Amino acid sequence: MSESESETMTMGSAKFQIDVPYRIIETGEKSANKPLIIYLHGFGQNLNKFEEKCSTLKRLDAYHCFIQGPYPIYDRRGRKDISDWGYSWYLYDGNSDQFVKALEKSSQFLQGVINKLLNQISPNRISVIGYSMGGYLAGYFSLTRPDHVNDLIVCAARIKTEVLNDQWESVRKLNVLALHGKNDELVKPEPQQKEIERLRKNNVKAELKLIDENHSFSESYIQEIFSWLKKEY
Repeated sequence: MSESESETMTMGSAKFQIDVPYRIIETGEKSANKPLIIYLHGFGQNLNKFEEKCSTLKRLDAYHCFIQGPYPIYDRRGRKDISDWGYSWYLYDGNSDQFVKALEKSSQFLQGVINKLLNQISPNRISVIGYSMGGYLAGYFSLTRPDHVNDLIVCAARIKTEVLNDQWESVRKLNVLALHGKNDELVKPEPQQKEIERLRKNNVKAELKLIDENHSFSESYIQEIFSWLKKEY
């Protein structure tokens, strides 16, 4: 058969499995009467680096679960060991439909991790903290699975309330804090401000706090989270 006569016999897809690490740390006295805090890092970060950044939050008596994004970011300079590579939470090409599909796929993964944890521990509430890319995932996960989240903290990202399709009653038990840098040029604060206004208008307990920072996840963000969670707990 000539090249011009060749044809594709079949097309398909096959699953490729990759192990994604997470770490859970219990602080305070041994007790079931404490919250579970889920930490979702930003683009290009990893579990270890994000845990270092959030060390102040481990002063809270809680189960602290740090999860790594499933998609590795190849170090093109070849200067890092694989264990030091950064990771992302989803694949995004600018298409809004693809964005939602990617967020849903990562949320299913996240739900699986949380279900596994709940077979081992019995927290009295679940708080989800997400920064930047992790903030988009934290928001989507919490809005689409509100029965599994009590507190949502989103830093330097926008909560995509459009995924609710105006089903506001499903999220009225959520407790929401949005933190955003006044000088954030990468993710402007104004869209998030509008989202918080929409949440509040629809009787969701939500607040936005603008801080004198840019997009970087600085200690100022962490101190604000610590103070808010300490008050809520």
